[in-house]
Amino acid sequence: MTTAFAEPPASSAPDAEPHRGSDFARLSRRIADAGLLRRRPGYYTVRLTLVGLALSAGWTAFFALGESWWQLAVAAFLGLVFGQLALAAHDLAHRQVFSGRRASETAGRIVGNLGVGMSYGWWMNKHTRHHANPNHEELDPDVAPDILVWSRDQARAAKGLPGFIGRHQAALFFPLLTLEGFNLHVSSVRALRQPHMKRRLLEGALLFAHLAGYLAALFAVLPAGMAVAFLFLHQAVFGVYLGSIFAPNHKGMPTLTGDDRPDFLRRQVLTSRNVTGSRLTDVALGGLNHQIEHHLFPSMPSPHLRRARVIVREYCAELGIPYHETGLVASWREALRHLHEVGAPLREERRSPASS
Repeated sequence: MTTAFAEPPASSAPDAEPHRGSDFARLSRRIADAGLLRRRPGYYTVRLTLVGLALSAGWTAFFALGESWWQLAVAAFLGLVFGQLALAAHDLAHRQVFSGRRASETAGRIVGNLGVGMSYGWWMNKHTRHHANPNHEELDPDVAPDILVWSRDQARAAKGLPGFIGRHQAALFFPLLTLEGFNLHVSSVRALRQPHMKRRLLEGALLFAHLAGYLAALFAVLPAGMAVAFLFLHQAVFGVYLGSIFAPNHKGMPTLTGDDRPDFLRRQVLTSRNVTGSRLTDVALGGLNHQIEHHLFPSMPSPHLRRARVIVREYCAELGIPYHETGLVASWREALRHLHEVGAPLREERRSPASS
Protein backbone atom coordinates (compact mmCIF):
# COMPACT_ATOMS: atom_id res chain seq x y z
CA MET A 1 0.00 0.00 0.00
CA THR A 2 1.19 3.50 -0.76
CA THR A 3 1.74 5.04 2.65
CA ALA A 4 1.35 8.76 2.13
CA PHE A 5 -0.51 11.37 0.13
CA ALA A 6 2.74 13.11 -0.81
CA GLU A 7 3.32 15.25 -3.87
CA PRO A 8 6.65 14.91 -5.71
CA PRO A 9 9.40 16.82 -3.87
CA ALA A 10 10.39 20.17 -5.31
CA SER A 11 14.00 21.19 -5.51
CA SER A 12 15.23 23.00 -2.40
CA ALA A 13 17.85 24.98 -4.31
CA PRO A 14 17.39 28.74 -4.81
CA ASP A 15 15.35 29.62 -7.87
CA ALA A 16 18.28 31.30 -9.61
CA GLU A 17 17.46 29.63 -12.93
CA PRO A 18 13.80 30.28 -13.85
CA HIS A 19 13.52 27.12 -15.98
CA ARG A 20 15.37 24.74 -13.69
CA GLY A 21 13.53 21.57 -12.64
CA SER A 22 10.18 20.18 -13.70
CA ASP A 23 7.08 22.25 -14.33
CA PHE A 24 5.68 21.07 -11.00
CA ALA A 25 8.92 21.88 -9.14
CA ARG A 26 8.77 25.48 -10.33
CA LEU A 27 5.12 25.76 -9.29
CA SER A 28 5.92 24.19 -5.94
CA ARG A 29 8.58 26.83 -5.26
CA ARG A 30 6.04 29.57 -5.92
CA ILE A 31 3.58 27.96 -3.54
CA ALA A 32 6.24 27.49 -0.84
CA ASP A 33 7.47 31.07 -1.23
CA ALA A 34 3.89 32.25 -0.63
CA GLY A 35 3.87 30.35 2.68
CA LEU A 36 0.92 28.18 1.67
CA LEU A 37 2.39 24.88 2.88
CA ARG A 38 2.66 26.01 6.51
CA ARG A 39 0.45 24.29 9.08
CA ARG A 40 -2.64 26.08 10.44
CA PRO A 41 -3.08 24.69 13.98
CA GLY A 42 -5.34 27.56 15.07
CA TYR A 43 -7.70 27.05 12.15
CA TYR A 44 -8.00 23.31 12.73
CA THR A 45 -8.46 23.76 16.47
CA VAL A 46 -11.44 26.02 15.81
CA ARG A 47 -12.82 23.84 13.01
CA LEU A 48 -12.61 20.56 14.90
CA THR A 49 -14.05 22.20 18.00
CA LEU A 50 -17.04 23.54 16.08
CA VAL A 51 -17.71 20.19 14.43
CA GLY A 52 -17.43 18.49 17.82
CA LEU A 53 -19.88 20.98 19.32
CA ALA A 54 -22.31 20.41 16.44
CA LEU A 55 -22.09 16.65 16.97
CA SER A 56 -22.71 17.07 20.71
CA ALA A 57 -25.63 19.42 20.04
CA GLY A 58 -27.20 16.93 17.64
CA TRP A 59 -27.06 14.00 20.05
CA THR A 60 -28.15 16.21 22.96
CA ALA A 61 -31.23 17.22 20.97
CA PHE A 62 -31.82 13.56 20.11
CA PHE A 63 -31.92 12.45 23.76
CA ALA A 64 -33.86 15.55 24.86
CA LEU A 65 -36.61 15.11 22.25
CA GLY A 66 -37.25 11.46 22.93
CA GLU A 67 -40.18 9.88 21.10
CA SER A 68 -41.09 12.53 18.54
CA TRP A 69 -41.21 12.80 14.77
CA TRP A 70 -39.18 15.99 15.16
CA GLN A 71 -36.32 13.52 15.43
CA LEU A 72 -36.26 13.45 11.63
CA ALA A 73 -34.98 17.03 11.70
CA VAL A 74 -32.25 15.88 14.08
CA ALA A 75 -31.45 13.01 11.72
CA ALA A 76 -31.02 15.40 8.78
CA PHE A 77 -28.85 17.72 10.89
CA LEU A 78 -26.64 14.84 12.03
CA GLY A 79 -26.32 13.70 8.42
CA LEU A 80 -24.68 17.03 7.61
CA VAL A 81 -22.52 16.85 10.75
CA PHE A 82 -21.34 13.36 9.79
CA GLY A 83 -20.37 14.81 6.41
CA GLN A 84 -18.27 17.45 8.15
CA LEU A 85 -16.69 14.76 10.33
CA ALA A 86 -15.78 12.79 7.21
CA LEU A 87 -14.21 15.92 5.70
CA ALA A 88 -12.19 16.40 8.88
CA ALA A 89 -11.01 12.77 8.67
CA HIS A 90 -10.00 13.47 5.06
CA ASP A 91 -7.79 16.39 6.12
CA LEU A 92 -6.28 14.33 8.94
CA ALA A 93 -5.43 11.52 6.52
CA HIS A 94 -3.66 13.97 4.24
CA ARG A 95 -1.58 15.23 7.19
CA GLN A 96 -2.96 18.71 6.78
CA VAL A 97 -3.55 18.96 10.54
CA PHE A 98 -0.54 17.15 12.04
CA SER A 99 2.80 16.67 10.32
CA GLY A 100 3.47 13.40 12.13
CA ARG A 101 2.11 10.09 10.89
CA ARG A 102 1.21 8.69 14.32
CA ALA A 103 -0.85 11.72 15.38
CA SER A 104 -2.61 11.83 12.01
CA GLU A 105 -3.50 8.12 12.12
CA THR A 106 -4.69 8.23 15.74
CA ALA A 107 -6.91 11.26 15.17
CA GLY A 108 -8.08 9.88 11.82
CA ARG A 109 -9.24 6.62 13.40
CA ILE A 110 -11.02 8.42 16.22
CA VAL A 111 -12.87 10.75 13.86
CA GLY A 112 -13.38 8.24 11.02
CA ASN A 113 -13.92 4.86 12.68
CA LEU A 114 -15.43 5.91 15.99
CA GLY A 115 -17.11 9.17 14.96
CA VAL A 116 -18.46 8.28 11.50
CA GLY A 117 -18.26 4.49 11.31
CA MET A 118 -15.94 4.61 8.29
CA SER A 119 -12.64 2.72 8.29
CA TYR A 120 -9.62 5.01 8.19
CA GLY A 121 -7.38 2.24 6.84
CA TRP A 122 -9.80 1.18 4.08
CA TRP A 123 -10.37 4.76 2.97
CA MET A 124 -6.66 5.60 3.16
CA ASN A 125 -5.75 2.75 0.83
CA LYS A 126 -8.48 3.59 -1.65
CA HIS A 127 -7.90 7.35 -1.63
CA THR A 128 -4.12 7.09 -1.95
CA ARG A 129 -4.51 5.08 -5.15
CA HIS A 130 -6.98 7.67 -6.43
CA HIS A 131 -4.56 10.54 -5.81
CA ALA A 132 -1.70 8.73 -7.55
CA ASN A 133 -3.72 8.09 -10.74
CA PRO A 134 -6.89 10.21 -10.83
CA ASN A 135 -9.44 9.16 -13.46
CA HIS A 136 -7.25 6.31 -14.73
CA GLU A 137 -9.70 3.53 -15.53
CA GLU A 138 -7.36 0.70 -14.53
CA LEU A 139 -5.63 2.36 -11.58
CA ASP A 140 -8.11 4.72 -9.90
CA PRO A 141 -10.61 2.79 -7.74
CA ASP A 142 -13.02 5.73 -7.90
CA VAL A 143 -13.67 5.08 -11.60
CA ALA A 144 -13.64 1.29 -11.45
CA PRO A 145 -16.88 -0.15 -12.86
CA ASP A 146 -19.29 -1.25 -10.18
CA ILE A 147 -22.93 -0.25 -9.99
CA LEU A 148 -22.15 2.78 -12.19
CA VAL A 149 -20.01 2.92 -15.34
CA TRP A 150 -17.66 5.79 -16.06
CA SER A 151 -16.71 5.24 -19.72
CA ARG A 152 -18.25 3.79 -22.87
CA ASP A 153 -15.86 0.83 -22.75
CA GLN A 154 -17.06 0.02 -19.24
CA ALA A 155 -20.67 0.37 -20.42
CA ARG A 156 -20.11 -2.10 -23.26
CA ALA A 157 -18.79 -4.67 -20.77
CA ALA A 158 -21.54 -4.11 -18.17
CA LYS A 159 -24.03 -6.92 -17.54
CA GLY A 160 -26.78 -7.64 -15.05
CA LEU A 161 -27.63 -4.92 -12.53
CA PRO A 162 -24.81 -2.53 -13.60
CA GLY A 163 -26.02 -2.90 -17.17
CA PHE A 164 -29.58 -2.02 -16.20
CA ILE A 165 -28.60 0.91 -13.98
CA GLY A 166 -26.05 2.14 -16.51
CA ARG A 167 -28.81 2.87 -19.02
CA HIS A 168 -30.43 5.34 -16.62
CA GLN A 169 -27.52 6.22 -14.33
CA ALA A 170 -27.74 9.98 -14.79
CA ALA A 171 -31.33 9.99 -13.52
CA LEU A 172 -30.53 7.48 -10.78
CA PHE A 173 -27.29 9.07 -9.56
CA PHE A 174 -28.65 11.25 -6.75
CA PRO A 175 -31.22 8.64 -5.62
CA LEU A 176 -28.39 6.10 -5.42
CA LEU A 177 -26.39 8.48 -3.24
CA THR A 178 -28.98 7.95 -0.51
CA LEU A 179 -27.40 4.51 -0.11
CA GLU A 180 -23.80 5.74 -0.10
CA GLY A 181 -23.67 6.13 3.68
CA PHE A 182 -24.61 2.47 4.09
CA ASN A 183 -22.08 1.52 1.43
CA LEU A 184 -19.27 3.25 3.34
CA HIS A 185 -20.13 1.37 6.52
CA VAL A 186 -20.42 -2.02 4.79
CA SER A 187 -17.20 -1.50 2.79
CA SER A 188 -15.38 -0.53 5.99
CA VAL A 189 -16.40 -3.73 7.76
CA ARG A 190 -15.61 -5.90 4.74
CA ALA A 191 -12.15 -4.29 4.48
CA LEU A 192 -11.20 -5.72 7.88
CA ARG A 193 -10.49 -9.02 6.09
CA GLN A 194 -8.23 -7.47 3.45
CA PRO A 195 -4.45 -8.09 3.76
CA HIS A 196 -3.50 -4.42 3.33
CA MET A 197 -5.32 -3.41 6.51
CA LYS A 198 -3.07 -2.36 9.36
CA ARG A 199 -4.19 -2.34 13.00
CA ARG A 200 -7.27 -4.29 11.99
CA LEU A 201 -8.17 -5.19 15.59
CA LEU A 202 -8.14 -1.53 16.57
CA GLU A 203 -10.02 -0.53 13.43
CA GLY A 204 -12.61 -3.25 14.02
CA ALA A 205 -13.06 -2.41 17.69
CA LEU A 206 -13.66 1.27 16.89
CA LEU A 207 -16.06 0.46 14.05
CA PHE A 208 -18.13 -1.91 16.16
CA ALA A 209 -18.11 0.51 19.09
CA HIS A 210 -19.60 3.13 16.78
CA LEU A 211 -22.16 0.71 15.37
CA ALA A 212 -23.19 -0.67 18.76
CA GLY A 213 -23.48 2.75 20.37
CA TYR A 214 -25.37 4.20 17.40
CA LEU A 215 -27.96 1.42 17.17
CA ALA A 216 -28.33 1.16 20.94
CA ALA A 217 -29.12 4.87 21.18
CA LEU A 218 -31.67 4.74 18.37
CA PHE A 219 -33.61 1.72 19.59
CA ALA A 220 -33.39 2.65 23.27
CA VAL A 221 -34.88 6.12 22.76
CA LEU A 222 -37.24 5.58 19.82
CA PRO A 223 -39.89 3.02 18.88
CA ALA A 224 -38.68 0.56 16.25
CA GLY A 225 -40.45 2.22 13.30
CA MET A 226 -39.27 5.70 14.26
CA ALA A 227 -35.73 4.42 14.87
CA VAL A 228 -35.61 2.87 11.39
CA ALA A 229 -36.92 6.10 9.85
CA PHE A 230 -34.25 8.08 11.71
CA LEU A 231 -31.52 5.67 10.58
CA PHE A 232 -32.51 5.79 6.91
CA LEU A 233 -32.91 9.58 6.77
CA HIS A 234 -29.66 10.17 8.65
CA GLN A 235 -27.65 7.89 6.37
CA ALA A 236 -29.41 9.21 3.24
CA VAL A 237 -28.55 12.83 4.03
CA PHE A 238 -24.99 11.81 4.88
CA GLY A 239 -24.60 9.94 1.58
CA VAL A 240 -26.12 12.63 -0.61
CA TYR A 241 -24.04 15.33 1.10
CA LEU A 242 -20.76 13.46 0.60
CA GLY A 243 -21.64 12.48 -2.97
CA SER A 244 -22.54 16.06 -3.83
CA ILE A 245 -19.10 17.13 -2.61
CA PHE A 246 -17.02 14.46 -4.32
CA ALA A 247 -18.88 13.93 -7.62
CA PRO A 248 -17.99 17.34 -9.14
CA ASN A 249 -14.27 16.84 -8.50
CA HIS A 250 -13.47 14.47 -11.39
CA LYS A 251 -16.64 13.06 -12.96
CA GLY A 252 -16.92 14.23 -16.54
CA MET A 253 -13.26 15.23 -16.75
CA PRO A 254 -10.83 13.42 -19.12
CA THR A 255 -10.08 9.80 -18.24
CA LEU A 256 -6.83 7.91 -18.79
CA THR A 257 -6.26 4.30 -19.82
CA GLY A 258 -3.34 1.94 -20.37
CA ASP A 259 -0.01 3.70 -20.54
CA ASP A 260 -1.47 7.20 -20.52
CA ARG A 261 0.81 8.87 -17.97
CA PRO A 262 1.16 12.64 -18.31
CA ASP A 263 3.61 14.28 -15.95
CA PHE A 264 2.42 14.90 -12.38
CA LEU A 265 1.29 18.50 -12.96
CA ARG A 266 -0.80 17.74 -16.04
CA ARG A 267 -2.11 14.44 -14.65
CA GLN A 268 -3.63 16.26 -11.68
CA VAL A 269 -4.84 19.44 -13.40
CA LEU A 270 -6.38 17.91 -16.52
CA THR A 271 -8.44 15.31 -14.62
CA SER A 272 -9.77 17.66 -11.93
CA ARG A 273 -12.48 20.31 -11.81
CA ASN A 274 -12.69 23.28 -9.46
CA VAL A 275 -16.00 24.61 -8.14
CA THR A 276 -16.21 28.36 -7.75
CA GLY A 277 -18.02 30.08 -4.91
CA SER A 278 -17.69 32.08 -1.73
CA ARG A 279 -15.98 31.11 1.52
CA LEU A 280 -19.30 29.57 2.52
CA THR A 281 -18.79 27.15 -0.39
CA ASP A 282 -15.34 26.38 1.03
CA VAL A 283 -16.91 25.51 4.39
CA ALA A 284 -19.74 23.43 2.91
CA LEU A 285 -17.41 21.47 0.60
CA GLY A 286 -14.51 21.27 3.03
CA GLY A 287 -12.18 23.11 0.64
CA LEU A 288 -12.45 20.28 -1.88
CA ASN A 289 -14.05 22.69 -4.32
CA HIS A 290 -10.41 23.70 -4.94
CA GLN A 291 -9.80 20.18 -6.22
CA ILE A 292 -6.97 21.05 -8.61
CA GLU A 293 -4.90 22.66 -5.87
CA HIS A 294 -5.73 19.87 -3.44
CA HIS A 295 -4.51 17.23 -5.89
CA LEU A 296 -1.31 19.13 -6.58
CA PHE A 297 -0.59 19.75 -2.89
CA PRO A 298 -2.51 17.16 -0.83
CA SER A 299 -0.92 18.15 2.47
CA MET A 300 -1.73 21.85 2.04
CA PRO A 301 -4.11 23.03 4.81
CA SER A 302 -7.54 23.57 3.29
CA PRO A 303 -7.79 27.30 4.23
CA HIS A 304 -4.79 27.97 1.94
CA LEU A 305 -6.32 26.37 -1.13
CA ARG A 306 -8.26 29.49 -2.15
CA ARG A 307 -5.04 31.55 -2.25
CA ALA A 308 -3.16 28.76 -4.02
CA ARG A 309 -5.83 28.73 -6.73
CA VAL A 310 -4.73 32.16 -7.98
CA ILE A 311 -1.10 31.05 -8.31
CA VAL A 312 -1.92 27.69 -9.93
CA ARG A 313 -4.41 29.17 -12.40
CA GLU A 314 -1.92 31.82 -13.53
CA TYR A 315 0.86 29.24 -13.83
CA CYS A 316 -1.32 26.92 -15.92
CA ALA A 317 -2.14 29.86 -18.21
CA GLU A 318 1.59 30.49 -18.66
CA LEU A 319 2.12 26.86 -19.73
CA GLY A 320 -1.07 26.61 -21.79
CA ILE A 321 -2.54 23.87 -19.57
CA PRO A 322 -6.37 23.85 -19.53
CA TYR A 323 -7.69 24.75 -16.06
CA HIS A 324 -11.36 23.97 -15.63
CA GLU A 325 -13.64 25.51 -13.02
CA THR A 326 -17.36 26.10 -12.89
CA GLY A 327 -20.18 26.79 -10.44
CA LEU A 328 -21.57 24.09 -8.15
CA VAL A 329 -24.84 23.46 -10.00
CA ALA A 330 -23.02 23.52 -13.34
CA SER A 331 -20.50 20.98 -11.99
CA TRP A 332 -23.32 18.60 -11.10
CA ARG A 333 -24.83 19.17 -14.54
CA GLU A 334 -21.51 18.32 -16.23
CA ALA A 335 -21.11 15.16 -14.14
CA LEU A 336 -24.67 14.00 -14.91
CA ARG A 337 -24.24 14.77 -18.61
CA HIS A 338 -21.12 12.60 -18.62
CA LEU A 339 -22.95 9.74 -16.90
CA HIS A 340 -25.72 9.94 -19.50
CA GLU A 341 -23.29 10.00 -22.43
CA VAL A 342 -21.17 7.04 -21.32
CA GLY A 343 -24.32 4.97 -20.77
CA ALA A 344 -25.28 5.36 -24.43
CA PRO A 345 -23.92 1.92 -25.54
CA LEU A 346 -26.23 0.23 -23.03
CA ARG A 347 -29.27 2.11 -24.34
CA GLU A 348 -28.30 1.35 -27.95
CA GLU A 349 -27.81 -2.33 -27.10
CA ARG A 350 -31.31 -2.47 -25.62
CA ARG A 351 -32.87 -0.90 -28.73
CA SER A 352 -30.99 -2.96 -31.30
CA PRO A 353 -32.97 -6.26 -31.02
CA ALA A 354 -36.26 -4.45 -31.54
CA SER A 355 -34.94 -2.51 -34.49
CA SER A 356 -33.73 -5.69 -36.17
